[in-house]
Amino acid sequence: MEFRRLGRSGLNISEISYGNWLTHGSQVEEDQATACVRAALDAGITTFDTADVYANTKAESVLGRALAGQRRESLEIFTKVFWPTGPGGPNDKGLGRKHITESINGSLKRLQTDYVDLYQAHRYDKSVPLEETMLAFADLVRQGKVLYIGVSEWNAEQIARGAALARELNVPFISNQPQYSMLWRVIESQVVPTSEREGISQIVWSPIAQGVLTGKYLPGQPLPEGSRATDETGSKFIQRFLRDEVLTKVQQLKPLAEEAGLSLAQLAVAWTLQNPNVASAIIGASRPEQVHENVKAAGVKLDAELLKKIDDVLEGVVETDPRFTVTP
Repeated sequence: MEFRRLGRSGLNISEISYGNWLTHGSQVEEDQATACVRAALDAGITTFDTADVYANTKAESVLGRALAGQRRESLEIFTKVFWPTGPGGPNDKGLGRKHITESINGSLKRLQTDYVDLYQAHRYDKSVPLEETMLAFADLVRQGKVLYIGVSEWNAEQIARGAALARELNVPFISNQPQYSMLWRVIESQVVPTSEREGISQIVWSPIAQGVLTGKYLPGQPLPEGSRATDETGSKFIQRFLRDEVLTKVQQLKPLAEEAGLSLAQLAVAWTLQNPNVASAIIGASRPEQVHENVKAAGVKLDAELLKKIDDVLEGVVETDPRFTVTP
């Protein structure tokens, strides 16, 4: 495993991180989830990403139990706040001070830790003054419950506004967590340049495009049983990639992966890590062998010629429009 600095900070994180969206507490039984976490630790992963909304708080609890007994100082534990949790009361969502304060307390209990290394605004909340949100985050930093703050799927303008307030409040705002893959590059034209100026790194999710970049989805063929595309939640995110035009081009990437001595999934994860503003790529897993497979992307350098060939193959199916940055 190799490590990278997160933003303009002193925090080092593993360039492959383990995330438990759509798996822990829902798709995967706890014994299997624990086995995946152990596989991640054995592979040298030290960075673990979750969120209170995953399986309506159950995913945090599963991760907390899976990491119990590990040396806390050797881990970087990340979680998020924004989406509705609990019974769905009027303050059980968003980035208001009350929800942020109560959410971190719940997350710490479930994760069995006194602090999280990174606390992230899971989306931008247009209904709450940004000043209120950033002050609430700053207070958590000063209380020692949070070491650093970040965001997820904020656009360039939102990141710049948040960074300006963070400077005023002397709070370390160091990361953004966007979707990013060979097929989904909407952060490149605006979010990445803004982040570089503000000292913020990307921690990217879905580097294999919800499994499409493994090559297991074939044009004109039925969806594999038990795959992400057949999951009620996951299918909402993968549909955009399941066009035959996209799936055909993904199959054409296989010779390029073989040329690099990688599986298609490893090539996809390694591709995201070629962007110098990306500090880590999040992988998920329902089986330990998936972890062992995907961590082999760590430390891989892809040459300019191969990157050009990838672009040539995928021409016409890559999404680059910055307006597709997800906002509620």
